[in-house]
Amino acid sequence: MTTARPALDLELRELLAEMPLISQLTPELLAQLRQLPSTPVESLLAHRQVERRDITVSAEDGAQIGLSVLSPARTDPTTPAAPCIYWIHGGGMVMGDRFSQIDIPLEWLDRFGAVVVTVDYRLAPEATGTTLVDDCYQGLLWIAEHADELGIDAARIIVAGASAGGGLAAGVTLMARDLGTPAIAAQVLICPMLDHRNATTSSRQYSGVPGVWTGEMNAFGWQAVLGDLTDEEIPAYVSPALADDLSGLPTTYIDTGSAEVFRDEDTDYATRVWAAGGQAELHVWAGGFHGFDALFPQAQISATARRTRTDWLARLLPRQC
Repeated sequence: MTTARPALDLELRELLAEMPLISQLTPELLAQLRQLPSTPVESLLAHRQVERRDITVSAEDGAQIGLSVLSPARTDPTTPAAPCIYWIHGGGMVMGDRFSQIDIPLEWLDRFGAVVVTVDYRLAPEATGTTLVDDCYQGLLWIAEHADELGIDAARIIVAGASAGGGLAAGVTLMARDLGTPAIAAQVLICPMLDHRNATTSSRQYSGVPGVWTGEMNAFGWQAVLGDLTDEEIPAYVSPALADDLSGLPTTYIDTGSAEVFRDEDTDYATRVWAAGGQAELHVWAGGFHGFDALFPQAQISATARRTRTDWLARLLPRQC
């Protein structure tokens, strides 16, 4: 029986009609997708006065993890320390690189003079279990340890990510809370991938049909990360929806579309933050599919979603000074 689904935003539907869609991922198709050209970050930086620094940090197992630091060019040495956006890219945990969706945090570099640091965490299925979130946590520790050198205000480090990156951002934030370091001012979770169980109503609604990210593709991504782990062995840092306790988290921004796989797990996560006494702002964009504002930033709904996110940060950052 066909599951009824919320209608797409009209403008997004027209834009999506020109995009080839699939319903499932396979190892062979993943290999092809990984061969596609990466994000042309140079063109995004060309019109900005930005200093770029590429470094590596050591993961717990000794692997070298790449970070890129994108800082507004500064001519005045007395300029106050800047907020930092720690960006964790999307790609279902199986594809993408540190510059995927980088145009989103670059808007915050422009608006707030923020330093953007982005991480090349290892991807599944080559890396499994906690490796991905551990890589991201090591990058966060490096930022905190080098805050003065980077011109960053250590009290204004914001962890942000989209899709898989949103899920990893949530996992990193839980890890930082539990380990007691480093301090995180806020987390921005954009259509985050939070629950390996893939069993919500929205997961079922967006299975069996082609899409940007479907229930079947979601199952593939999670299987790639989890490997042979049983449900009892899966830590909440990997699948944050499993966390029993969402208290003590920094203020949280979550947005998602009404017409996507992650809608229900994302709204549930915000509800549980509130239930634990935390602060969260939730937006469910009517007619938005997964990643709509990253794929089609020119659409009216996309511009509104991006502006709303930025306005939320504008309200937050002055209070952190």
